Amino acid sequence: MSQPDPVNPVPTVSAGRADIVRFAAFVAVLLGALLWSFWPTLTELYKDWQSDDNYSVGQLVPLAAIYLLWQERHALRGCTIRPCWWGIVLVLFAEAGRAFGLVYMYQSAERYAFVLAIIGVALLVCGTQVWRRVQWILLFLFLMVPLPGKIHNLISGPLQTHATTGAVYWLELLGNTVTREGNVMVLNGTVPIAVAEACSGLRMLTAFVVVGSVLAYSIRRPRWQKAMLVISTVPIAIACNLVRLVTTAMLFLHVGSEAAERFFHDFAGVTMMPLAIGLLLAELWIFSRLVLPEEQPAPAPA
Repeated sequence: MSQPDPVNPVPTVSAGRADIVRFAAFVAVLLGALLWSFWPTLTELYKDWQSDDNYSVGQLVPLAAIYLLWQERHALRGCTIRPCWWGIVLVLFAEAGRAFGLVYMYQSAERYAFVLAIIGVALLVCGTQVWRRVQWILLFLFLMVPLPGKIHNLISGPLQTHATTGAVYWLELLGNTVTREGNVMVLNGTVPIAVAEACSGLRMLTAFVVVGSVLAYSIRRPRWQKAMLVISTVPIAIACNLVRLVTTAMLFLHVGSEAAERFFHDFAGVTMMPLAIGLLLAELWIFSRLVLPEEQPAPAPA
């Protein structure tokens, strides 16, 4: 049995393992600095998730991103990790955006800067090959940020108006007399129902976009079908919200206000999501029926 060379003793830790330890320490330091820098922004973002129902789905976006990364684990094992220094440019640009948000009291800029900083760190640490593989998952993280106030108002107001108009149309189609005053409907001249901002459907819209994006990324379909699936979440959200409003109004008329309010706040929120997923799956089925399989070339004559 040979003895180890006393001049060049065998190292206790292999070079590969030492590189992994140094790499993990480097990543931990970067993530720690990132969290420390954006901690006030993250705490305010969490408060908005808890207080604003329109954007409560944002807290599920990081969990969904982790799930999508787990789906890509086999493909990522074959990628070469080679740090790309262009990631520093993105991180510095994110810090500049955060400074802009702090100086001009623009909270959304700070939040979007945090997502941009995550993208920059991923590019810096893992390199371009890994970044190309997960770029859509990184962009997906932008959905966890609530819309800026001006964009929120531009979307919420028209959604509320369209929801009222659609509800009046379908209630009259069902044989009811509806008088509309702004966003207030008076059913059969006796039952007033106000379509408040919470009834605009923005909450469903944000939730369905997140669900549609996860579904589009998970399936194996052409890119145009995935894009159409995500875009279709907007009309699906409007349609589901309209179903909720009309059903609630009919319950107000024929059952009572207590049952209608219970349906609107409890049961409707549970049933609309399966309805939306069913519509998205039906859309995928239609896509599969529209696209014909490619014909195989005929064999050459002998």
